[in-house]
Amino acid sequence: MATEPEPADHTKGGFRPRLQGHLLSSTLLAFLRNWNAYGYQLVQELAKAGLPAFDSATVYRTLRQLERAGLVSSFWDTSSSGPARRMYTLTKAGEGVLSLWVDVLSHYQSVLQRALRGYEKQDPKVTPPAPPDAEPPPDQTESTP
Repeated sequence: MATEPEPADHTKGGFRPRLQGHLLSSTLLAFLRNWNAYGYQLVQELAKAGLPAFDSATVYRTLRQLERAGLVSSFWDTSSSGPARRMYTLTKAGEGVLSLWVDVLSHYQSVLQRALRGYEKQDPKVTPPAPPDAEPPPDQTESTP
């Protein structure tokens, strides 16, 4: 749904981790759960949250997609002393989808935590256990003639 610009720093081998899927959408829904916001405010909140810089056009395009799906609604706010600005708010349907995302992300969080604990405990000098169907290694106690 959303694409992120390439990060400025290059990592080993040209691999750059990228956020995939509906992370932008679910994050926008989560922000809107707490308060109504302008698109520009949401772009700023994404940056404060530590996410990679999203192009503001991508954020606005995603907000329009969420609105077409009935997950957010918008209205023109004319209360401030400047041009009218579009204010976004979470709908009941958006709350339901956000609740599903929270469940999915919580599950993935526990899976990742288990994987990270295993990674942190890993000793590079220790050979991982062989799969149950693997043949045993040759006996190295016997001497060859």
